[in-house]
Amino acid sequence: MSLASLDSPASAPHDDPVLNWTHRLTQLGPRFFTPLQPTPVSAPRWAARNETLRAELGWPSALFDDEHLQAFAGNSLMVGSQPLATVYSGHQFGQWAGQLGDGRAIWLGEAESAQGPQEIQLKGAGRTPYSRGGDGRAVLRSSIREYLCSEAMHGLGIPTTRALSLVASPEPVRRETMESAAVVARVAPSFLRFGHFEHFSAQGDTDSLRALADHAIAHHLPECRERAALWQGNLYAALLDEVQERTAKLLAQWQAVGFCHGVMNTDNMSLLGLTIDYGPFQFLDGFDPGHICNHSDHQGRYAYGRQPNVAYWNLYCLAQALAPLIDDHDMTLQVLEGYKNLFPRFLGDAMRAKLGLVGDLAPESERETDWTLVEDVMQIMAAEKVDFTLFWRQLSQAVVMQSTVSSLTDADWSTVTDLVLDRPRLLAWLSRYTERAGPSHFAAMGQQMLRSNPKFVLRNHLAETAIRQAQAGDFSEIDTLYNLLKSPFEEHPGFEAYADLPPDWAGQLEISCSS
Repeated sequence: MSLASLDSPASAPHDDPVLNWTHRLTQLGPRFFTPLQPTPVSAPRWAARNETLRAELGWPSALFDDEHLQAFAGNSLMVGSQPLATVYSGHQFGQWAGQLGDGRAIWLGEAESAQGPQEIQLKGAGRTPYSRGGDGRAVLRSSIREYLCSEAMHGLGIPTTRALSLVASPEPVRRETMESAAVVARVAPSFLRFGHFEHFSAQGDTDSLRALADHAIAHHLPECRERAALWQGNLYAALLDEVQERTAKLLAQWQAVGFCHGVMNTDNMSLLGLTIDYGPFQFLDGFDPGHICNHSDHQGRYAYGRQPNVAYWNLYCLAQALAPLIDDHDMTLQVLEGYKNLFPRFLGDAMRAKLGLVGDLAPESERETDWTLVEDVMQIMAAEKVDFTLFWRQLSQAVVMQSTVSSLTDADWSTVTDLVLDRPRLLAWLSRYTERAGPSHFAAMGQQMLRSNPKFVLRNHLAETAIRQAQAGDFSEIDTLYNLLKSPFEEHPGFEAYADLPPDWAGQLEISCSS
């Protein structure tokens, strides 16, 4: 036994814990969190266990035995864990929302791993002091989406929180309709958000703000100590600089794969530049820069094309929160300017890679020309709402095929041009692209493109199919999707249907903040 009953914590066994805990966050003190225990759910059942992540972290297989099912359901505690909920504040849809906090996520602690200390949270484990009238639960529908998408993002090479397990329960939970409960165990080096800093700054609690910043630098962002040399030794300016660079890189990666977060509130922004809080997300089907994936986003604040600017706005909010520590207004603004320079560069690099233009094929002298190529093809795609993922994958495969022929004809590009109605316009672009790249480089370019343009992403209709089957008691589709999405650049013969155009009914799916 390595679990303690929630009903009688005093009778906890004295066996060695399955995980080695460190709990550095608790050293900050009670101003930052509230200790509490998860609320048990009825009849928990494993819906998914991420054996790959468990093995990567070097955690024992016993973590996924039937005994630990109760721990990941929130029905008992692993020996050594110290459950709590953290407090934070933030801006939601551009408006100051005041105090927020972990309303349905309970932090179990920080465990040592082969990849360094990892924090574990149970999302959907019951009410906390920060639930603001909510029930603290998560539903199976949204939990499947988070489990799959966090692992899909990792497979794409995009920084993200990870999903360790998914537990389902028949316990009823009301959202728009009555649904069943679920609990996701998610893992990250840190779950600190912009909102944690906004909270103490808004309260005028500079001592707590400084303690939090020092904690983040010491344990999660030690790079700031070296970076401070760029800012006259100002460690807190270096912290902001590190965060803005990570955020710029993250947003470039989102845009390059057509990912819409859907609710980029400041409390949903990770200090470490991780994708966090998978709610009303979507990977684009038809390319539309104005696409709004969140049915609750009535003003389109978080439309796909607006995400980079929203990230800058959120960074500005973080800068305001850190201002009492930086104590230099001009320096703070100068740090923020870095985002305006870095994001276009990171996005340019990502899009050049999608075109196979890397290394010697991507000199600085061609950067502006290459960006014109990118803009022009994106305009073609937007004009007809061409499927984003399929277009880039088909282009990649076509470039590989072209490397095997001695001379190119229009027909050789048919798998790409068949995706549009205005074939002459796309053919004219392909001619410019061929001239820029040179067919002699196509073999190497094509392989690079296949590593940059995924065949599989978590489209809404794929997630919906898994959800419907799981609601009927069949969790097998979760595993099928997980196995495809953890290696999205591979071909996976026999699963071509998962990379096809979405069915007509997919356009009727709506996702909102309850998703």
